[in-house]
Amino acid sequence: MATLEEEFTLSAVPLGAGPDGLLGVEQSDKTDQFLVTDSGRTVILYKVSDQKPLGSWSVKQGQIITCPAVCNFQTGEYIVVHDNKVLRLWTNEDVNLDKVFKATLSADVYRVHSVQGTEPLVLFKEGAVRGLEALLAEPQQKIETVISEEEVIKWTKIFMVFRHPVLIFITERHGNYFAYVQMFNSRVLSKYTLLIGQEEKSVIQSFAASVDRKFISLMSLSSDGCIYETLIPIHLSDPENNQNQKVVSSLLLQTVASGNARRGVALAVLDQDHVAVLGPPLPASRECLSIWNTKFQTLQISKELSQGTSGQLWYYGDNLFMLHGKFLSVIPYKCEASSLAGALGKLKNSQDPGAHTVPQFVNWETSQGYGLGSQNSESSKRVLRRRKMEASVQPEVPASKQLLSTIKKDSEKHIEVELRKFLAIKRTPDFHTIIGDIVIGLLGRCKTEPSFYPRNSLMQLVQMHVLSYSLCPGLMEVALERTDVQMLQLCLQQFPDIPEAVTCACLKVFLSVGDSTLQETSVNMESVSEYSDAAHDEKMEAQTEILQNGFNPEEDSCDNCERALKEKPQATVEETASCPVIPKRAALLNAILRSAYSEAFLLPHLKDIPAQHITLFLQYLYFLYLKCSENATMTLPGVHPPTLNQIMDWICLLLDANFTVVVMIPEAKKLLLSLYKFVKSQICICSELNKIEVSFRELQKLNQEKNSRELYSIEVLELF
Repeated sequence: MATLEEEFTLSAVPLGAGPDGLLGVEQSDKTDQFLVTDSGRTVILYKVSDQKPLGSWSVKQGQIITCPAVCNFQTGEYIVVHDNKVLRLWTNEDVNLDKVFKATLSADVYRVHSVQGTEPLVLFKEGAVRGLEALLAEPQQKIETVISEEEVIKWTKIFMVFRHPVLIFITERHGNYFAYVQMFNSRVLSKYTLLIGQEEKSVIQSFAASVDRKFISLMSLSSDGCIYETLIPIHLSDPENNQNQKVVSSLLLQTVASGNARRGVALAVLDQDHVAVLGPPLPASRECLSIWNTKFQTLQISKELSQGTSGQLWYYGDNLFMLHGKFLSVIPYKCEASSLAGALGKLKNSQDPGAHTVPQFVNWETSQGYGLGSQNSESSKRVLRRRKMEASVQPEVPASKQLLSTIKKDSEKHIEVELRKFLAIKRTPDFHTIIGDIVIGLLGRCKTEPSFYPRNSLMQLVQMHVLSYSLCPGLMEVALERTDVQMLQLCLQQFPDIPEAVTCACLKVFLSVGDSTLQETSVNMESVSEYSDAAHDEKMEAQTEILQNGFNPEEDSCDNCERALKEKPQATVEETASCPVIPKRAALLNAILRSAYSEAFLLPHLKDIPAQHITLFLQYLYFLYLKCSENATMTLPGVHPPTLNQIMDWICLLLDANFTVVVMIPEAKKLLLSLYKFVKSQICICSELNKIEVSFRELQKLNQEKNSRELYSIEVLELF
């Protein structure tokens, strides 16, 4: 359920908005302060909670501001561009913009973007992007042309994805729309042609977008009053083929606003399930602000704006900003978690008396009294005709069957392109089973054609988070046959139901594959932190003794262990100081350690692993155990590393399955002695800490009884 609270104005002074409204509303480095740029010469800093301006700056007569002012979150300075090429920087202490820092650029600026976590980025009208620092260092540098001569930028937005900025801007040429995505971590610019999916070309009146870890969800409000969604991938499977790819838009919401609004319409994405639409719902009606639930395709709430708007809408936090009449107004909103009861208005929430919701069901017996009879009758006929038209133009063969047909005969490259198009289509309820059928189709052709292995397509399907081992059991079998360690690692991370026999087969492959082969393979290294690289590449200086948690292993009472450790202390130092495997092999083994298993079913398969591989795995587990013991939290650094319990469980599993073999190998025997000494020293620590804990409890008890004693007494407390 969504609610719109009472509207309030930021200032009683009318803003200098032109025919097209304001240039923009941008957030400053303070969460409660916003920069408002009118369409003339002025920038005003407002504080929302106080509903008053904190400062105002204007360019001199004859100059005009051409893009919204923004705040540099790294320095706290404000940035504005006037007369297309002149860039100004100032702070709150500055009064006159004519006396602040000025830089004249060599090309026209379309927009300056600024978000938390990165420097401001300048987008030029020709499609090139530059960082602010690079422009200030050389303002007259040559700016290249990215878009074609007749293309015009219509809309742009910036996101932060994995701590890196991602910029998207939309261009238009002869009624065709194109999306450009600029990745700044890889310096890759991708171009996409937007296919709205209609017979007649419609004019896009407003754009909005949101982002997740894989896709940019681009929403467009068309002149037919409908909202369309386009999924644009953030990471390309083929970075070399990144020019003019086609993406298909799907219908998200139908008839949310009138397409021929006098002042235009606006669209804003509030969260993953709600969008705000500003515009008249019908051609003859007044402008309204409405919130729609995209998940259940229902209107949540609508508020009439009697004084009219400029067709512009901004949102920050829980506030919607718009130009209502001649004043900048703020309407706080609230969107609760999407549920069917909330979408149909069944939740117990009070609504704003000034807001009204459109009823979801019509009582045909009483609708005549409200003047809805003829209107609903005509609209129902239009809906019926529209459904018939949609049914007549629907393709006879579903997209999934077309893709399965393509898999049987086309090349890997073509299959990858068609798969990308299919995944961009809006998901259906049977999406999981369709993905499973696609994987089975790909694997079936892999078995009949040994040279066919669409690795990129399979990786993309696994990363959709809808597959499991039970749904496509042949996938890991094919990956094991081809020694595709990256695919095996991904499956171990994604599939929750992998049999123990397959897990053990993956372990054998990870331990047997050569270091040179692994160095040429791409592996997810999130679970391996810097310790593996540093320990493997740098040799630590030899020491004659090792202190573990304050205890010296040489002081143990076990004579045999003491003699074994005194024979070659240098070997023990190397074992504890350096990682026995390269970082990529460590990442693969970490995937094994984090996988689910049943001990009874796993033990028989561990007995089939060669002795030298068992020794190597034990050495790596011992290394991880020592690394865990180096800090008080007993954890490893990195993203999703193995836990101490997982490490100890696997040590016990390997010893239970192969103890009689391990004790016969000199290297493994020495490793077991070192492990025994270290574990015993930690047991001693725990024992001593337990004694100290008991002593402190006795002291605490005496301290509590101290106040109740009336006579002098002497007591002796034996700590040890």
